[in-house]
Amino acid sequence: MRMRASLGAAATVGRPWIRKGFSRSSSATIPFLQPVSSRVFSSRSSTTRRNGIPSCHACAIKQTVAQTTASITMKFQTSLFLFSATTCQAWSASPLLPTTARTFAAAALRAASFDIETIGEADTDSFRIKFKSGGDVISPWHDIPLKGEKGYNMIVEIPKMTKAKMEISTKEGSNPIAQDIKKGKLRDYHGPIFWNYGALPQTWEDPTEEHPELKVFGDDDPIDVVEIGSKALGMGSVTEVKPLGVLAMIDDGELDWKVIAIAVDDPLAQVYNDIDDVPDAIKDGVREWFRWYKTPDDKPLNGFGFDEKFLNKAESEKVIEE
Repeated sequence: MRMRASLGAAATVGRPWIRKGFSRSSSATIPFLQPVSSRVFSSRSSTTRRNGIPSCHACAIKQTVAQTTASITMKFQTSLFLFSATTCQAWSASPLLPTTARTFAAAALRAASFDIETIGEADTDSFRIKFKSGGDVISPWHDIPLKGEKGYNMIVEIPKMTKAKMEISTKEGSNPIAQDIKKGKLRDYHGPIFWNYGALPQTWEDPTEEHPELKVFGDDDPIDVVEIGSKALGMGSVTEVKPLGVLAMIDDGELDWKVIAIAVDDPLAQVYNDIDDVPDAIKDGVREWFRWYKTPDDKPLNGFGFDEKFLNKAESEKVIEE
């Protein structure tokens, strides 16, 4: 859902909306997924060629899986590895932006110049990435525009192949990026995330509005973006993306849309124009990762609406603009 009016920096302390109660899913014993068979890798190779992705990705699959498996402690081992292999180009050596303030020019932000400033040490509860304009602290959620010149603006919270659960702090003044804390501990995923993850500014999943078909309410956060491009994006960067599709995840009885997108300047943006252009291995990997990622903490599986299908580009843009 797109916010119907910009709230401005002064309105960013806390969440100015009343959250409705939800029925919570009960915990259940979840069977573990089994490793991917070698036949899947063979199928993936042909899919790579059909979709115009360099065939060198297919031949790197086994090596990438072997290296990744040793470090992953997640309780599931399925299409996640396929996703990693599909885009196994060189990762950024340091996905975090410099610890000093860094200015970046972005036409997507209507030629305005924004500064980001990091405060505190990484991997501590004091770490923050703050956004500034003209020396004043601004909210990346409320003050950065939704659209750029070529696509939608994505605020990058979690770079590809990292584990720290970073997010726009919606309860904190000016909404800096910070690491999520649960039960007094910094929150990390149990294995790396295989894409760039972030949020769309000026959007909000309304917890007081029931979806007419799914009969669930929004999760009270900005709309999430899964950017499936070939490179890791810096935490705190603002990247123009084009939506390809959207997945309706149901998490603890709340609707949590996941927009699948590609950076407009990524080489794969010429190949991916709608959700059917995205290889099944990537789509399956994204869905299964989000289905299982909480189970190591004895949480139930997440579910998905619309028969677990990805809705197309047109539907994703409707979700954003609603």
